Amino acid sequence: MAAETQAQRMTVLIADDHPLFRTALSNAVNQCLDAPDLQTVGSFDELRAALEAHATADLLLLDLNMPGARGYSALVHARSVAPALPVIVVSAYEEASVARASLDHGAAGFIPKSASPETMTEAIATVLDGRSWAPDMPDAPENSDDAFTDKLALLTPQQQRVLIMLTDGLLNKQIAIDLDISEATVKAHITAILRKLGVHTRTQAVIAARSLEIDWASYGRGSQGAAGD
Repeated sequence: MAAETQAQRMTVLIADDHPLFRTALSNAVNQCLDAPDLQTVGSFDELRAALEAHATADLLLLDLNMPGARGYSALVHARSVAPALPVIVVSAYEEASVARASLDHGAAGFIPKSASPETMTEAIATVLDGRSWAPDMPDAPENSDDAFTDKLALLTPQQQRVLIMLTDGLLNKQIAIDLDISEATVKAHITAILRKLGVHTRTQAVIAARSLEIDWASYGRGSQGAAGD
């Protein structure tokens, strides 16, 4: 197996809010690597901390729909703070459009949660070998949001959090309280966000940011149901 040539004690981050599936992914990683250093998290905030604590991690297995994440926001954040880190998106939503968008947003691979353990192991080994991996699916339309994704990657992690809060409709005062910063700092972040995204108003920024969201309900279940997958 190609992954057998990888150095021992590689660090793999697993971000999924469902403990049983974290275990399944851990087992798949253990099939590929000799005694890997596995770091598991269950929310976007925990993922942010893990990316800081393990800046030289070798692989991230990422569930899109975790507490604190919105659509592809966790993927874009990981790609912005750790551009050299290969990311495999693992999702209960198996439509070709989700797989294609994940790859367009910088993922090195996409694994449906219905995949067999053997398929998960193969995908992980392939990405660790420096290649990309995705299941055979019908072609999806080209993603037209690549330019915005590139701009979003210019935001600092704090600016990304502010932008997510703006899409939730929070006022500057509420954002300041939640992030424990001053309203003046919030306004400075918003000014920087508008400049980096190339828009003129916070409404335009919110509309653009929502291009990263996934309408989970359109796939048969809302986000609460998916979180337990």
